[in-house]
Amino acid sequence: MADWMKKVPQAARDYVEGKRLDEVECIISDLPGIARGKAVPAKKFAGQSYFHLPDSIFYQTITGGWGEAAGDGGFIEKDMVLRPDWDTATAAPWTGDWTLQVIHDAYDIDGNAIEYSPRNVLKRVVELYRKKGWKAVVAPEMEFYLVARNIDPAKPIEPMMGRSGRPAAARQAYSMTAVDEFGPVIDDIYDFAEAQGIDIDGITQEGGAGQLEINLLHGDPVALADQVFYFKRLIREAALRHDCYATFMAKPIGDEPGSAMHIHHSVIDIETGQNIFSGPQGGDTDAFYHFIAGLQNHMPAAIPLIAPYVNSYRRYVRDHAAPINLEWARDNRTTGIRIPISKPVARRVENRLAGMDCNPYLAIAASLACGYLGMMEKGRPDAQYKGDAYDGEEAIPREMSAALDIFDEAKDLHEILGPEFARVYSIVKRTEYEEFLGVISPWEREHLLLNV
Repeated sequence: MADWMKKVPQAARDYVEGKRLDEVECIISDLPGIARGKAVPAKKFAGQSYFHLPDSIFYQTITGGWGEAAGDGGFIEKDMVLRPDWDTATAAPWTGDWTLQVIHDAYDIDGNAIEYSPRNVLKRVVELYRKKGWKAVVAPEMEFYLVARNIDPAKPIEPMMGRSGRPAAARQAYSMTAVDEFGPVIDDIYDFAEAQGIDIDGITQEGGAGQLEINLLHGDPVALADQVFYFKRLIREAALRHDCYATFMAKPIGDEPGSAMHIHHSVIDIETGQNIFSGPQGGDTDAFYHFIAGLQNHMPAAIPLIAPYVNSYRRYVRDHAAPINLEWARDNRTTGIRIPISKPVARRVENRLAGMDCNPYLAIAASLACGYLGMMEKGRPDAQYKGDAYDGEEAIPREMSAALDIFDEAKDLHEILGPEFARVYSIVKRTEYEEFLGVISPWEREHLLLNV
C-alpha cells in the first residue's frame, strides 16, 4: 500500500483492497459546484503533494463564458496550489477501472487560502463559529428529478419512464410504489454511496413526477457539503446507467414542484457539548431566536448564493411547495424558516429557501453566515407565523438582477463570507445574467413573433 493510502478513510482503502488502483481524480468545486481538476495515474499521484490549476476556473460562468473578475492584475490566469484533503478520498465506483477521488483545497503560491474558492468560503464561516466556542452542525436534504433523456434544449423536460413502462406520475408524494418505479436507479445510488462510505438517512418520493429526496445524517458543515458535492455526481452517474438523466435544476418542469436543498442547522457549545438552542430546562434560548432573526434579516441579501440562476426564481411560487417569504413557525412547511418537531437536544432551524441548483458549500456558508450575524446582533425575529404562510406577503427577490443588487449592498454579509469572494461572485453572476438576456426563448418566439 502506498504511504498516502494510509491517510485516507477506511472506506476508500476497502474499495481498492486487493485491486490495482489505476487513477486518482484530483478535484475542486468551482462557483457553480462543478468538479474541476485533473485525472492522474495512481503512480504519479503517489509522488505529488499538490498540483496546479489556473485561478480562472473561479471566473467561469455556467455556460463556459468568463466574468471579468481577475482584478487589477488582469486576466493572466495565475496558478493556484491545490493540496489534497485526505479525509475526502473516496471511490469513483461508476468508472471502468479502480479510481479514487480526492477533494483539494486552493491556495496561492504564498500559502494563503484562495478567498473565492467555495470550500474555503465555508471553512471561513465555520471558523468564525469555532472562535466563539461553537460547533456548527447541519443536515442537508436533497431533492432532484429523474427525467427522460433530453438532448434538445428546445424540447420540454419530461418525466422518466418507470419500471412499469409508464412515465413517472406526479402527486404521489411518499408513495413506496412510486419509489419502486425507480428501483434500479436507486439500487445503484445505494451501492455507489456504500462504496464511497456515505450514509444515507433515507430516500422518499416527493410531489413531482419522478422527483426524489435523499436525506443525509447531520454533521460538520464542510463534510456535509463535500457529501452533497459528491452526491450530485454519483446520482447523475447512476441515472445514466439506466437511460435517464438526474437533474438538480430548481424548476425543471413548469407545472411540477421545484427541487430544494433544505438545510437544518443547530449549534453546539464546544466546551459543554450542549445544543445552544435549548436551555437547561429544554426551552428555547435567546441564541435560538437570534439565529432565526439573522435568517430573516440577512437572507434576502444571500439569495443569489442559494438561488444562483435565473431558473432558481421560478421555484418561488405561491402554493407550490416552496417558500415565498421569510416567515418562521414550528412544524409548518409553508414558511421559509421551519422549526421541526424534535427533542430539546436536537432543536434545530430549517432553512427551506435554498434550491438544489446551489453550490452546497456556498449555500450552507450563506445560511450559517446569516445565523451568525443574527447571534452577533442579538435581534429578535418577527412573531411566529400562524396558519398558511402563502397567505402572507412575498419577501424574496423574484429575479436574479434584483437579488444581486441587494447582495452587492450587504457589506456585513461580505465581511463574513469574504469581500474578495463577494466581488468575484457578483461579477460572474452578472455575466451569467447578461448571457441569459442574450438568448431568445421559445416563449418569445411563440407569443411575440407575429403578435406584436
